[in-house]
Amino acid sequence: MCDACVMQRVGARLGRRGILAALALAAAAPSADALAQQPLRATRVVEMTHVLAPDFPTFGGDPAIQVERVMNIARDGYNLNRITHGEHVGTHFDAPLHFSANGMDAAAIPASALVCPLVVLDVREKAAAHADYAATPEDVAAHERAHGRIPAGACVALNSGWAARVATPRFRNAQPGGGLAFPGFRPDVAALLLERGVAGVAVDSLSLDHGGSRDFAFHVNWLGAGRWGIECVAGLAELPPTGATLVGGLPRVAGGTGGPARVLALL
Repeated sequence: MCDACVMQRVGARLGRRGILAALALAAAAPSADALAQQPLRATRVVEMTHVLAPDFPTFGGDPAIQVERVMNIARDGYNLNRITHGEHVGTHFDAPLHFSANGMDAAAIPASALVCPLVVLDVREKAAAHADYAATPEDVAAHERAHGRIPAGACVALNSGWAARVATPRFRNAQPGGGLAFPGFRPDVAALLLERGVAGVAVDSLSLDHGGSRDFAFHVNWLGAGRWGIECVAGLAELPPTGATLVGGLPRVAGGTGGPARVLALL
């Protein structure tokens, strides 16, 4: 197919804003040549993905997934399941389209953006004192003073210690008066991370925004700028503040606003 035809089809799918967001994200990510020149040399792989089962906590409280065995070895000669789930369950990606009218869908996120330096921002002490803690630009500044400037193309992961609660009601942390309480990012952190050229963010809780948010302003600011996010990650306590490489993947579904993921860290 001719290049012009491809661009016309891509343009029809994404719209002008989506195309600009895709170009911005691709520019922030390391180029294929750069990746080839810096081969990954991992001595350890850290699992950052929770096991997805029907009882995994969800933002709305509904079952995370339904798994129905429709073919089995004894009767059919092979096993096959029918799986039904929403896009945003378990350890999962948020694509820009999740919180923007015509942002990139799940299929359009560049592969090069999904293999990137991993920066772990530790707010466990603050989250232990205040369950609904929202990480601030000052938290980012303190991290950079201790560990250096966040590199362009990185994923910044918020380690609040919340993954340890995943098998308990304290993960959703429903409040007596209604609503939820868990850590996330304060909306104004988005502008700082965009200035750094960050490709994506991750949280070990149910949402990029803290549980008490009513307007999901970090989602709007971050995903609306063409960036991606990962929610409900595991394993952050095993990772250093800098030096790991994130490898993530999500289903390439046309029109998808995200999807369950397998996320790894290489050390």
